[in-house]
Order: sequence, then C-alpha cells, then structure tokens
Amino acid sequence: MRISVDESVRQAMTAIWSHRFRSLLTILGIVIGITTVITVSSLLTGLQKGVITFFEEFGPDSVFASRFSGDPGSSGTPKEQKRRPLRPEYAEFVRKVSPAIEDVAVSVFVPPVINGRAMTAKVPGFESDNVLLVGNTVNLQTIQPRELREGRYFLPEEASRGARAAVVGALFAEALWPAGSPVGRVFQLDGAEYQVVGVFEKAKGGFFGENGQDRQVTIPLRTAQLRYPQADRIFLTAKARTGRREDAFEEMQAALRRIRNVPRGADNDFSITTPDQIIKQFERITGLIVLVSIAISGLGLLVGGIGVMNIMLVSVTERTREIGVRKALGARRPDIVFQFLIEAVSLTAAGGVIGILFAVSLTLLVSVVFPSLPSETPLWAVAAGLIVSMGVGLFFGVWPAMKAARLDPVEALRYE
Repeated sequence: MRISVDESVRQAMTAIWSHRFRSLLTILGIVIGITTVITVSSLLTGLQKGVITFFEEFGPDSVFASRFSGDPGSSGTPKEQKRRPLRPEYAEFVRKVSPAIEDVAVSVFVPPVINGRAMTAKVPGFESDNVLLVGNTVNLQTIQPRELREGRYFLPEEASRGARAAVVGALFAEALWPAGSPVGRVFQLDGAEYQVVGVFEKAKGGFFGENGQDRQVTIPLRTAQLRYPQADRIFLTAKARTGRREDAFEEMQAALRRIRNVPRGADNDFSITTPDQIIKQFERITGLIVLVSIAISGLGLLVGGIGVMNIMLVSVTERTREIGVRKALGARRPDIVFQFLIEAVSLTAAGGVIGILFAVSLTLLVSVVFPSLPSETPLWAVAAGLIVSMGVGLFFGVWPAMKAARLDPVEALRYE
C-alpha cells in the first residue's frame, strides 16, 4: 500500500494538532529565533533606507572635511580631540589649488550647551531647548540646495555684515509657532534676538526617523563668529565638478595636508569623506549587527531543532504499533520516512509562521509607539525565515524518520 502525499500531510497535521501544547513548547525556540532575525532586519532596513536618503540629499558631488569624524556636532574621540581645529580660510585655499573643485562652503556648529547651560529658543508662550545652531556661508545653499517651505535664504549682504537673520527647520518652526507663519517674526536664542527670513521644507531621511536639520537654526557664518568666537567646530563642504568627485577628494585632501603642514607619510589630522563612504561604513555596521542577531537566533533554532528531534523520537515510540500496522498493510520505508519528515517540517514551519507573525506585529507596534524609529519588514527576511525553519525540521527530522522506517513490522505489532 502506497501512502499518498495528501494522506501523509493530513496525518502529520492530525498528529501535531492532537498534541497542540506539546508542539507549541517544542517550536518555541524556532519562534524566538525567527522573530529575532526578522525584527532586527526590519528595524535595520528601515533605518538604512532613512540614512541613505539622508546622505543622498547632500548630492553625489560633495566632499566633506572636519576636525572630527562622524556627526559634525560630535566631540570626537580622545585621539581626534588632540587635532587642531579647521579654519574658515582653508575654504579659499582649497578652492584656489583644486581644479576639480567648483566651490567650497564653510559651516560652524555651535555647541548646544554653553557654560553648562542648554541653548533655549523662546517666543511669547512657547520655547524649545531642542535646537541645533549652525552658521553657514551663503554659497552652501548653492552647493547643497535645500527646498524652502516659505520665505528665503539670507542674502550675501546680510551675511557680510553679520545680520541676525535665521532660516529655521520645519520642526523648530512648528515648536515655536504652531499656528501661523514664522517668517518675519523674531525669537530669542541664548539671549540674542533673530528674525526668521525663511523656513526649510521638512528634510528627507535621517537617523532613527528624525533629521536633525529639521530642528536647526541656520544663521550667517559671520553672525555665528561674532556671537560665538569660541566655536571651532568648522565643517567644509566642497562641490566637485561633474564627474570628478574622486579627483576632488584627492585634491582637497592634499590641499588640507599642505596648509596644515602634515608630514609626508603621517596620517591625516582631519577627517575627510563623501556621502558614499559614509553610507558604506553604515552598511558595514548594520551588516555586523545582522550577523550577531543571526548568531543569537541560531542558538534558538538549534534548541528548537533538538526539541523537534526529541519530540519526533517520542512520537515514533508512541506510534510504534501504528507503524507496524502500516507496514503490515504494505507501506514502504520511503512512505514512513516521508510521513515523519512531513510531520517534522510542518512542526517547524508552523514555528516559522508564528515567528514571522510575531515579528511583523512587533515591527508595526514599534512604528506606532516610536514614530521616529523607521521599520520595514523586508521580503527576503520573511522568505529566509520560512525556508530556514523548514530546513531545521528537515535536518532534525531525518533521524527519527529513519528510526521509524527501520522498525520491524512484527516487533512493532507486538509493542504495547
């Protein structure tokens, strides 16, 4: 008697359903492992897309230089803190000696905490201490154009005389002026008054769903230097001529080494990078996180697989007489093997499906509770989770299936 595939699947489902609680405990490791991998992959996929979009906004022809690596507002590593600050006049030198560079803009980032006091922006009835103050040269808006929701960028004349004109981010504007237009209005920031001349459109991408530029107050570089002469977090943004970014990178690096008198063969005493390099570095970090999560979930899958093998061995023992009856009626060894393999694979596949549902639900919950934390469940993670869970069942179900197939029908029929 040959057992059909439909019959084998039906018998496997019946066996699993008849021991529901035991089956659920058996696949718990599978559920935890699949949930971990898919949840981590979902969060990192959403975060990665936000970061890529964030740096793509800087344009494909940009080259950045600063004293510290990482975020322009960071304080750098202990080794980087020993470096001399960059100077605004470097921009003109780089522009002159670098044929591949079209223009260079200068920014200075003002620390959010000065003399132990957090910088606070105020208008009558509203205030915000979530402020990022930066002073830019006028040409930065040309090198890296940002769309304005309303108003305008500050003018060269305003920049040259150090006017207290400000272009603010979308979230900053919403925090201080929840109703009405902020253009033309005045606000206080760290004891000084500034007039809003424009509001940026909400920026795209960002880290953990929020883009710091949306809370930024942009003022002329000259204004920032007059107000905060101690601020030395200088950031240079160069625009390469079309198709010559690699040349621009090398030329800017050589120019900065020359003006800073860096000895031949010594490491740079500054940081220089491009958007692509930052994205690649971020991808390497997220790749390591995924590998760690896979290793951790692998332990759960191993535990789950051993549990599946154990429960299948118990099932073989419990159904010894049933196996003997089937063999006596003409079932072949491949039929018995297939039946128990189907049962093992169905068990782990159920664990995979439950893990996927948990992971998707958890990802959606995170998106609702933490809107600033992006998440997106990748299809490859769902497919991989289901395939891996079925593979675990197939691998750990072989021994019990072979043991069942090797039972002697006569001895099996005598089993009590």
